[in-house]
Amino acid sequence: QVQLVESGGGLVQAGGSLRLSCVASGGTFSRYTMGWFRQAPGKEREFVTAIRWSGNSTYYADSVKGRFTVSRDTTKNTVCLQMNSLKPEDTAVYYCAAAYFGLGITTIRGYNYWGQGTQVTVSS
Repeated sequence: QVQLVESGGGLVQAGGSLRLSCVASGGTFSRYTMGWFRQAPGKEREFVTAIRWSGNSTYYADSVKGRFTVSRDTTKNTVCLQMNSLKPEDTAVYYCAAAYFGLGITTIRGYNYWGQGTQVTVSS
């Protein structure tokens, strides 16, 4: 089965940077869309960004556009999220997700597989 493992979370000061990685295994990913979501305490899980394995198309939530960059390394089955200029409101558990149909990629229901999440905490 498809497995997704996130890493790279941690504690960082406002204005700093973190790089998250998601290693995917157990599937053929040429048709997949990979997404990042985040969930802060007391809030709903929200879309952050997504990237297609084929074609390299990317999508960003307005709240992170210009600060976050998503990329993929097809040879390593890895998707990375470079987060710059971090703000306290970016504090959340960040989840990697995979969608095999590529529809509704900004919604939770559009994804079939999820990682366990990695905590990102931004202090002010």
